[in-house]
Amino acid sequence: MGPRPFKIALFTFVCLLLFIFRSTAQLRPDERHIEVSLRMIGHQVLLSSGDSISRVLPIKKEGDRYSIPFEAAFEFYPEDLVATINQVVNETGMASSYIVEVAQCETGAVVYSYEMNDWEQTDIIPCKSRVQPKACYRLLFTLMGPDTPMVSVQDVAQGASGGSSFKAGQVPYILALLLVFMLGALVFLWRKRRKASVDPNLIPLGDYQFDKRNTALVFKDQRTELTGKEADLLLLLYNAVNTSVEREVILNKVWGDEGDYVGRTLDVFISKLRKKFEADPKVKIVNIRGVGYKLVIGV
Repeated sequence: MGPRPFKIALFTFVCLLLFIFRSTAQLRPDERHIEVSLRMIGHQVLLSSGDSISRVLPIKKEGDRYSIPFEAAFEFYPEDLVATINQVVNETGMASSYIVEVAQCETGAVVYSYEMNDWEQTDIIPCKSRVQPKACYRLLFTLMGPDTPMVSVQDVAQGASGGSSFKAGQVPYILALLLVFMLGALVFLWRKRRKASVDPNLIPLGDYQFDKRNTALVFKDQRTELTGKEADLLLLLYNAVNTSVEREVILNKVWGDEGDYVGRTLDVFISKLRKKFEADPKVKIVNIRGVGYKLVIGV
């Protein structure tokens, strides 16, 4: 894999990461937005009861619940109350799941309550046709879950409203899955690129690299040229690393039938190779008495 596709994948991953942070931040409920939405609920509840004059008093937060008090008494039908609240919540995107309780002002007794978990089940309303008498009530609104606003697909992708909405609690998980997928793809591409960039002709020998194509040893920024016989000898020992190679096998593989070696020629080549590895004590060429030689690395 070339550098261009990898850079494109990296750039895409960074953009997705920034998008997730931005989108997640936008999904968090804002207290001001919640308060305005709750006041809209209170206003619509009064209108549905025929009261267009009385005020919705300041919203109060009591623990994990929001309290919507009213200036005047009113009566309500549960079915109308649920429909009114559902419409406002849906339009403002304030919550996906919530609990509504209607409590008497003086006693605090809850005269009516319901829980909304699924926008597809708004027809499940307890006592929906039973009118609640005119009295002083306050609405108690409890948001459910850590991510309560409703957002649309277009909101997430473009930052604009419209389109079919889904529960905001699902959004972080979807974005997290996308992030994990992109991260996995990026790691895969990085490993593929790294594997492709490794030169098979460069053999690591401790802190050295043996360039078998160009018959040289590379140590940091230093390069030491090897003769053809030195390179053949080193490659033979490397192929049997940490294993003894018999003297006769070395002579036959490296020098063959040339007959140009006499006496201690092999020992001289071994001595030259040892000197070239002096900078790294982890690389040793050991003499196995009566047998031959062994390349030892990392011992």
